Amino acid sequence: MSITETINEAKKELTNDEHMLASAFKLEKLYKKHKLKLFTVIAVAVLYFGGTAIMDTIKEQKLVAANNAYLTLAQDANNTAALTELKTNNPALFELYSYQKAIKNSDTATLKTLSMSQNEIIADMSAYHLAILEGKPSQSELNSDISLINNAYLLIKEGKITEAKEQLESISEDSPVHNIAQMIKHYSIKGQ
Repeated sequence: MSITETINEAKKELTNDEHMLASAFKLEKLYKKHKLKLFTVIAVAVLYFGGTAIMDTIKEQKLVAANNAYLTLAQDANNTAALTELKTNNPALFELYSYQKAIKNSDTATLKTLSMSQNEIIADMSAYHLAILEGKPSQSELNSDISLINNAYLLIKEGKITEAKEQLESISEDSPVHNIAQMIKHYSIKGQ
């Protein structure tokens, strides 16, 4: 390699080092200018992810406590401490437990309270079972066809066979209770 090539090579390296040094100075200038913003963004990110992790941990602990309380209640239904723990840690599971217990004990007062629940499923099922227990016509989105059969049964008991048949005919053919509706309709005609 000749001296000229060596000098050119050294110039290239110095130019590259110059550019790197200039970039470092620009970066340092940018850092000094936006240091507060940078630390604020980092702090917000750390607080967000830390807070999310803490909230997830608290939520998980509440679910574990509620599940343990539910399992305790499954073995000892009179455990008031477990009932309170279930109610505070998981209100939805508490409503489900109350619904299950009310159905088992035919507790119309609890069913009446649960029929006004914010949980649409619990409210619908509670209102349906309350109507069944009280011997009243029922309306249910979840048990619509079974409600129609119950309403037809009540109408048959009152001697309103025509209205009962209309109720039974409104059950679609693809419903799992269609055959039951047809049998009731058949026997109500026979009973006239």
